Amino acid sequence: MEIIRKPVFSGTFYPGEKDSLEYMIDEYLKICKICECKKPLKAIIVPHAGYIYSGIIAAEGYKCIEKLDQKKHWKVLVMGPSHFVQFKGAVIPESEIWETPLGQVKIGKLPTTKNITEDEEPYKKEHSLEVQVPFLQKVLKDFTLYPLCLGDVDPESLANDLKNFVNQDDVLVVVSSDLSHYFDYKKAKKLDNEANKYIPALDIEKAKNVEACGIRSVLTFMHIAKKIGLEGQFIDYKNSGDTAGDKDRVVGYGCYAFMKTNG
Repeated sequence: MEIIRKPVFSGTFYPGEKDSLEYMIDEYLKICKICECKKPLKAIIVPHAGYIYSGIIAAEGYKCIEKLDQKKHWKVLVMGPSHFVQFKGAVIPESEIWETPLGQVKIGKLPTTKNITEDEEPYKKEHSLEVQVPFLQKVLKDFTLYPLCLGDVDPESLANDLKNFVNQDDVLVVVSSDLSHYFDYKKAKKLDNEANKYIPALDIEKAKNVEACGIRSVLTFMHIAKKIGLEGQFIDYKNSGDTAGDKDRVVGYGCYAFMKTNG
C-alpha cells in the first residue's frame, strides 16, 4: 500500500473544505496583477504563512505558473525550511502520496546524496511545503511533487546535488520562504526591501544577510539559478500589516520569479 500523508494544516493555515479552499485561491488569482514574465518561467519564491496573511502574494507567483503549458506533465520541486525539527542536510519524505482537500498528489523521489536523505519526521508538522500544494493543484493540471525540507545544510553543496535535476525542461521550482519576522511595519519594510533587491538580482553574498526564515532554501536556489543561467524578477511584496494583521509586529512576504535567460 502507498504511504499517504494526510493534510495537517487544512482548517488552520487554509480552509479545510474543498469548496471554500477553491474559492479562496480563485479569488486571489483573480485579483492579483497579471503576470508579466517576459521569458519562460523556471521558478518562483513565495511565502508560506496562513492564506489570509500571505495568500495574495503567493498567488502572484502561481499566476505565472498558471500560464504554462497545461498539456505537459510537470515535475515540481518544492523546497522549504524545517520550522520544528532540527537536522543536518535536507530530507525527502517517505510518503508517496500527499493529500489536501483538493485531492491527492503523487510524490516523486529525488536521489539521495551526502546532503539528501529520506526521513518522514520533519514533514509531520511542517507547513512550509504543505501550504504550497493547494495552489499547485489549482494552477497545474498534471504534475508530480518533489518535496525537499531543508535543515542545516550548505546551500552551494546542495545546489550542486540539485542543479542537473532542476535544469530539465519539465522541472519547475517553488521555493517557500517568508521574509522578516516581528518587526514594526516601517522597520520590516526597510529590511525586506533588501531581500526584494538582492534575491532577484542573484546577489548571493548580500542575500546571506537578509531576514528570511527559509534563507537556506533561497540561497540554495540562487546558487542553482547562477549555475544553470537564470535571471530573476521582483513580482510583489506585502507584509501582514498590509493584509490581515496589525502594524506593530509584522511578517514580510515577497514574491520573485526566475526565468531562462535563453528563452
